[in-house]
This record gives sequence, structure tokens and C-alpha cells, in this order.
Amino acid sequence: MVSVTHAVSPNDAAPPVDLLSAGLCANDRALIEKALDLAAETYEGHVLGTGESVWTHALGMALIAASLRLDAETRIAALLFAIGEYLDDDVDCNGLIESRFGGPVARLVHGLLRLNGLRVITRATALATAPEIRAQTEVLRKMLLAMVEDIRVVLLRLASRTQTLRYFTENPSEARFEVARESLDIYAPLANRLGVWQLKWELEDLSFRFLEPDTYKRIAKMLDERRVEREEFIRNAITRLGEELEGVGIKAEIHGRPKHIYSIYNKMRAKRLDFSQVYDIRALRVLVAEVKDCYTVLGIVHQLWQPISQEFDDYITKPKGNNYQSLHTAVLAGDGRALEVQIRTYDMHRHAELGVAAHWRYKEGSSHGGDYDDKIALLRNLLSWRDEVTDSAKWVEQFKRASLDDTLYVLTPQGRVVDLPTGATPVDFAYRLHTDLGHRCRGAKVDGHLVPLNTHLQSGQTVEITTAKEGGPSRDWLDPRQGYVATSRARTKIKQYFSQQEEEELLSRGRSFVNREMQRDGHGQANIDGLAERLGFKNADALYVAAGRGEIGPRAVQMALREADASAEAPAEPEIVVGRSRSGDNSDKILIVGVGKLMTSLSRCCKPAPPDAIEGFVTRGRGVSIHRVDCHDFQLLARRHPERVIEAEWGDQAYNNKQAVFPVDIAVQATDRQGLLRDISEVLSREKLNVIAVNTLTKKGTAFMRFTMEVGSGTQIQKVISLIREVSGVIDAQRK
Repeated sequence: MVSVTHAVSPNDAAPPVDLLSAGLCANDRALIEKALDLAAETYEGHVLGTGESVWTHALGMALIAASLRLDAETRIAALLFAIGEYLDDDVDCNGLIESRFGGPVARLVHGLLRLNGLRVITRATALATAPEIRAQTEVLRKMLLAMVEDIRVVLLRLASRTQTLRYFTENPSEARFEVARESLDIYAPLANRLGVWQLKWELEDLSFRFLEPDTYKRIAKMLDERRVEREEFIRNAITRLGEELEGVGIKAEIHGRPKHIYSIYNKMRAKRLDFSQVYDIRALRVLVAEVKDCYTVLGIVHQLWQPISQEFDDYITKPKGNNYQSLHTAVLAGDGRALEVQIRTYDMHRHAELGVAAHWRYKEGSSHGGDYDDKIALLRNLLSWRDEVTDSAKWVEQFKRASLDDTLYVLTPQGRVVDLPTGATPVDFAYRLHTDLGHRCRGAKVDGHLVPLNTHLQSGQTVEITTAKEGGPSRDWLDPRQGYVATSRARTKIKQYFSQQEEEELLSRGRSFVNREMQRDGHGQANIDGLAERLGFKNADALYVAAGRGEIGPRAVQMALREADASAEAPAEPEIVVGRSRSGDNSDKILIVGVGKLMTSLSRCCKPAPPDAIEGFVTRGRGVSIHRVDCHDFQLLARRHPERVIEAEWGDQAYNNKQAVFPVDIAVQATDRQGLLRDISEVLSREKLNVIAVNTLTKKGTAFMRFTMEVGSGTQIQKVISLIREVSGVIDAQRK
């Protein structure tokens, strides 16, 4: 026989109470009758935003819950899903439901109401085109699950969405496109993760029908055109296979498998197949009692018809990620066309159709036991994965490690979903968004209410941070006893802030000391880098920090200044070979000045490179030091000793030798953010530049960076500066 799945609806001829209480005891039937009366009376005359009657929607949800064989509590919660919105203001909704139908029903209704509060965010995410927003789709799926204590709330949400799509088939409106896109992106994958394929297929087919009506109709038409021929073939195939199984003593149910248009479309698109090449257009499903019978049936199927190579999947030995189990094979029938056969036990079929709902346990007059808790814990682990996992070894490994309970999901006021570890506080939330926001955090609102900064956040809450214009974090935040910080990221950023503050204070104190000593001895315009080098420090900042700590005194500074006067007026700099070869071979030095074969060196203060305008300064014992014409140090020396200045120009080798490189400094000012240094480094790497030094400093959210790199010409410098200025967050970049 050919079996067709029947989905109950509010228009079925049987009385609603009979359909809703199918499979339940007399006490449960009485409670459902009470819920029906309350819902019908309360919802009368009210409609939802989609235009559907509230009563029709509630009844449709409850009928879907009944078709999934969920317990009486879930069916009643479906009927009462919006009861609180239409009761009088002075009526306590939770108290009313709990007194008449019990605490579990009240909690289910409350959980569904809380989940429905995310509709604006899920809709906006599904319709967004920006990659950074679309990337949150998976986080949203996790959040929908993390927010609920009872997974039946998610099943009710899926039932509600299925009912809405059914309503749009009879009452089309513009809203159906947004609802369909959200359903295809958010809710159908959730149904798949839960293994509730009965809803997954319907959500996918109805959504596809609204989003791609022409393609949907074309595939539906091709299915319909061959319906009579296909059903005749299926009847003959069922009869033939049934006789063979009966001959070997195997009792089995054989059905024609329902056709799902969206799955056919996905196969055609993914494998670039024509409609006639899709194997599951004609399909059988065989249900048997035991696993060993599955493999016996498989052998008989392969004896009757020729198997198609590479079209066999054993999901019994290696279940899918949602624990789906079945044997799948495709064979060539007598007419040379494909036939797909699925073989599974009755238990496997029940799980495949109903997923987690198939594992529900009903216990009259008692709460769910340990078996229930274990199954929910298992399910929550399963749902924490990002991708569908089909590899068995990977499934076991992921299953052991994954735990949804370790993560909570909160919202920004703009609707962005932020994932944090359990126990996180508003301070952790602020630092998760941006370092500067964390530094300036002074207060927080959770769901519109002011809360202490050490409040533990919960999934689904909306968090808003109040900031000061300036200032930094409190040292109290680092005290574990006060519980302000739970994440290592926030703790690290706070420690870095105070470390930087201490360094800046030392820099300021040391700078004042050194400047005071220089002015006292009449050296207000002295070269600070040269002074630092004489005193044994790598740069001026290191000198200032040491002076701030009291490691050097006035006498040391005075002696270093006098030594500089006695030795030479030129800045103390080591000789640097001009135009160093990239290979490191300096045997063929490049002459850059037009005055004989003078020994020359590039000055460290301005780092000239072709085609900069240059001049030379004759030093004592180190030949000619080459400076850029606009170099501050050079201009100072030229005023003091104009007789030592000589004209210089770049030689032909400096321009024509492609192996020559010159060190230059580029200073970058940017808004501090995570990944800034990486992005700038990628620009330099793409330009194949050798970076030989990097110095960075962050002050009040602004990063100051200096890169020393080897370039071949000034043209290359300008190109690199232009590219760096295009990096996100960069305020300015210029050569030093």
C-alpha cells in the first residue's frame, strides 16, 4: 500500500477534544476540555499580527503537538500560549494557569512567552544581508535553546511557526516572505537538530513555496505529471518485495515514501542534477521489528534490483548527528530508472519522524524521572554544535566535549547576540564588546533595570552599559571576592590598563626630570635619542622610565651632555651601509653621493631613501652622514656648522639596483581594536616588505604605532602609507 502522512488541522471533521486527547487518559482529556473552554472564551474576537485568529492559531498549535504525541501538559500549553495578553489586567496569568492546570503548564506558557520575545531579533537576522549579522544565525539558534529550561518550549515554538505558514497558504500576505525566510534560516534547522523531521519537511516545503514560487510549482508539476505512473510502479514494487520478505519469514510494513519538494530541489541544486536523475522521486520505506532484519531486507532488495554504486549509506552503524538511524540504498528497477529504499526498525522510524518528541515519557501524577533528565542533557549537548556532524568518530568526540550549559547568550540594545561563559557580569559584557567600553563602564541596565556591576547575567537578557566620558576601571574589579569579573579577557584588559597607567606616570615624571636637567645646563635643543644612547638606553622612552624610577640622577645626565659637546656636534649614530643588499652581501656597496668615493652612512634620525631630497654633513671620523633636507637634526647642525654641509644626490645604482633596500619609519595613529596590528601587518606582508622593528603604545583607546621597514624607493613608501590609511580604524599614517 501507498501511505500518506495526515497532518491534523483545525478544520478536521472530528471534534477538537477527540483529536487533542488522542492517546491520553480520561483525566488528561478533562483538563484539555477545560483548556479548550478557557481559550475559546478568552481569544474570541482577537487576531494576531499576521491576521490569523488567535483561537485558530492556538488550536492549530495544539493539534500539531498532538500529532507529535507530546504529553497533555504541552498540548494544554499550546492552547493557552497567549492567554496572558487577553486576560483582564487584574488577573494573575501564572497563578490562574497553575491553579487550574498545574505548575508545569504555567512554566511552559511562560517559557514560550519569553522565547516569543526574540521574534524581532530572529526576523532581523534572517533578513539581514550584512555578513557580520548573518553570521549570528547559528548563535541565535543556540540562544533559542539556551533560554529554555524545558525543550518542549522549543517544540511549541516550532509548532507555532508551522501553523503560521499553514495559515499563509490559505491567506497570502506580504508578511509571508519575511516569515518564510526566518523559518528556513532559523526554525527548519532547529527542527532538524531536534530530529523532528515531520515539522522540518513541512517548514522547508512551505517556506520554499513562498520564497521560490516558480521553482516550487515547476517541481510540483513534474511530480504530479508522473503521479499515476509512479503510484502504479510503487504498488508493483511493494507487492514484489512483500512476497520475497514473506517467503523468508520477515514481517514488514512497506510504504511509498512521501516526496518533499524542498529536499528534491536541494539535491538538484547541490549535485547539479536534472529532475529525472534524482533517485528519491520513486521511493520505498520498509519497517521491520529488529536491526538484524534491516540487513536481511537490504540483501533481498539488492537481489531483486541492481544496486547503484556509491548510493548506499549505513546510518545504523554510523548515525547522523541528530541520532537518525536508517539504511539508505538506491537501485535500478526493471525499467532502468532509479528507486530509493529506506530500511529501518519501528523505533528508528518513530525517532526519525518525531525526534526528541519520540523520547518523551509520560508519568501520571508524577514528575519526569532521571531518564528524562538524561535525555535532555544529551540533547542539549547535541545542539551546541555549529555544523551537522555525520562522521561517527567526530560525533563521539564532539558529543563528549560539547555542553550548551557552559555558555549564555545576551543581547545588546541594538539586537546583537553576544555569547559569554556562565557566570559572566556586565563588566565582562562591556569588555567583550570593546576594550574602551570596558574601561569606561560605570553602570549597567539589564532588561531596562539598573543592576550592580557584579550581577550574574542570564541568557536572553538585554544589557546596556552606562559609561563615563573619561577614566578607567576600578582596582576593585580585580578582587575575586567581589565577583566583578568572570572572564580572563576582561581581567587581562584591566591589568594591562593599570600597567600602562603606571608606565605613563613614570614617563611623565622622567620626561620632566630630563627636560629640567637639560635646560639647567643650556641644552634645551639637544638630541634626546643621542642622550639616551650615551646613557645606555635603547630610546628616549626607556630613558624617561628609568629617570622616573630614580635609576639615573642629575649628575649622570649632566656628564652625558658634556661628553656629547666634547666629542662632536653631530648626533651619535653608528655607521649604516647605504643600500644594503637583500641577500646580505655588501661587497658591492652603492655610492649615493656625487663626491668621489667618500665613506657615507644614512642618518638614523630621518632615514632617507630615494628619491628624497638629501644633503650630507661631514662628521669627525665617520665620513659623510646623509640626511633628508627637511630633517630637524640636520637643520640644527647646518645652522651651527654650515661649513660641514655638502651637496649630495642619489647615484644611478641607488635608482637602478633593484636589490637595494633602505630602512624607513612609518608612524600610524588608529583607534585601538582587536586585530588592528594583524590587519596592518597583512598589508605590509602583501607588499613583501621586511619589517625590522615595531613599537606600539595605546593611550585612552588610541593606538600609536611605529613600523621600521626596508623599502626600495620613496614611491613604495607612499603606496604603503596609502594602503595603511585604508585599514579599518586607522586615523592617520605618515613617514617619520
